[in-house]
Amino acid sequence: MKLNRLISILSCLIIFFTFTSCDEFLDAENISNSNEEQQFDSTADTFTALIGVYNQVIGDDGYGQRVSLYFPQSGDDFKTSGDYNCNDRRGLSTYGACTSNPDLNKPFLKLYSGIERANLVIKNIPLSKVFQTGSEADKRLMNRYLGEAYTLRAQFYYDLIKNWGDVPLQLVPSSDLETVYLPKTDRDVIYEQMIADLATASTLVPWRSEASVGNTRITKAAVKGLRARIALARAGYSLRREPRIMAQGSNPQVYYKIAYDECKDIITKGDHGINASFEAVFRALHDNTEDAAHEVIYAVGAFGGNAATDSKIGYYNGMRHDDASNWKSSGGINAIPTYFYEFGKFDIRRDISVASMQINAANQAILSTGVLCTDGKFRKSWSNVTGTAQNLAIDWPMIRYSDILLMFAEADNELNGSPSAEAVNAVRQVRNRAYAGNLGEAGTIPTSKTGFFNYIVQERLLEFGGEGLRKYDLIRWNLLATKISETRLKLSNLLNGTGQYANVPSYLYYKASPYDRTKTAQAALQSIDIYVQPGTTRADVYTTPSAAATPAGYTRVNWRAAMTATYVNDPAKGYAQYFEANRKELFPIYDDIILSNYNLKQDYGY
Repeated sequence: MKLNRLISILSCLIIFFTFTSCDEFLDAENISNSNEEQQFDSTADTFTALIGVYNQVIGDDGYGQRVSLYFPQSGDDFKTSGDYNCNDRRGLSTYGACTSNPDLNKPFLKLYSGIERANLVIKNIPLSKVFQTGSEADKRLMNRYLGEAYTLRAQFYYDLIKNWGDVPLQLVPSSDLETVYLPKTDRDVIYEQMIADLATASTLVPWRSEASVGNTRITKAAVKGLRARIALARAGYSLRREPRIMAQGSNPQVYYKIAYDECKDIITKGDHGINASFEAVFRALHDNTEDAAHEVIYAVGAFGGNAATDSKIGYYNGMRHDDASNWKSSGGINAIPTYFYEFGKFDIRRDISVASMQINAANQAILSTGVLCTDGKFRKSWSNVTGTAQNLAIDWPMIRYSDILLMFAEADNELNGSPSAEAVNAVRQVRNRAYAGNLGEAGTIPTSKTGFFNYIVQERLLEFGGEGLRKYDLIRWNLLATKISETRLKLSNLLNGTGQYANVPSYLYYKASPYDRTKTAQAALQSIDIYVQPGTTRADVYTTPSAAATPAGYTRVNWRAAMTATYVNDPAKGYAQYFEANRKELFPIYDDIILSNYNLKQDYGY
């Protein structure tokens, strides 16, 4: 049975009979020793407990919305739409969140609730009779569940660290602690624990080919992929407490080697590959299936049509559909206008990653303005849900095989001082997919250490836009301040039509087209009749000056003309206007959480 369907059957049992949610940070969950023993006296009951851990990854306060869609804004790819407010998601996106921002509260608590549930599983599986005296098949199954719990706990801690820095480390259930008022633990200590736990987990869970599981269930590749990601974070930069500066982790080569080895294992095993169709990877997430190449190694499943277990992926974010259309969706995440021009004009990722079209009230495809393009990998009309529903049961991709290839290449380059042939080939696989049919336009991959690193920085920008990775990549490379500054300059150049944007048209002209949801993203965009000036081609339309006047029968839409000075500098509307280096790389902890634990401090200048 598919995991997210099984979750829906078991979730009520978990909520009411097993683990109740923590109402406050690190509150002990009221489970008696006898209940614990009973919960783990069979593989079936243990699996129910494990599903309780998985349950904490999803929902509005997890990867159903806030952790996946609010927290990662803004890098140099996307930003949250709307005007600044320090107490909502716009405050997060502009690096101006107040300590009273409620969007910081429940995700923090949910992550620790997940850790509590994982700790209960990790503690009780080795103590259970079925683990100690059961059949070999039962022991293997219990070990697998143990490995999954270790992995989920590592994911929860990684989410805490990348958003809040140093946090309390708790490795046993709250009921086993003398006090729940724990102080912060240095993140490197937590990383070390998680890296060790994931090494253990990788020996306990099967490869995808060795077990009948979907990509919403953790496999060995998922464990190794997460371990590689955490190792790169440990090797990289982060904002430290004392002194409050961006500093690199100690002994980075050790962690590059871990990342290298884990990615190499995944590549060698061959359970996963690059899907020939970039779009198909994301289409599959809309109906809870796996893409043909198993490129998505692990995805967060969503179900149930509610805020606790479903997702607003494709409704809050994704291509905009008018309220009166067959598919109402807000398109609440906008592409930074310069991001569109980071792609080569033959890069197929552009028109999938950046939706430069939207659906009007008459179910027609029309062009967006230059500042209202949205992230396009998620589209409500790609799902089977119509009407005003906000919970669409669209899965969220956590680890893709293309990420494994690029992490492998990055680690190889750092270890060897320049990229090996294997590293270059790994990057080429990602790049060639992007330029399928136009390989002559793919360009040359540099082979010096610096050149190759910069190439990976750019390739990750193009490959993973809208997937919640970019801001955290920039932080671990200590490039967030640099890229924000560069993007502001690019926005000014776009506004003024100078530099690389000298020929960007002020206006585009189009005729609306009936929207066919079954068409590919590129075909749907191509169905819009965009006016092409004599002597140019459709591929040139975004890089040639506007026509002198609106051609007969066409509608004019502001393209570069939609850019105004307020987009760059206005306190209410500007891009990343409250960012401060060596402070705003991390969020503050919500006020009430600080007040509930006398051993916690804000730190980081908040």
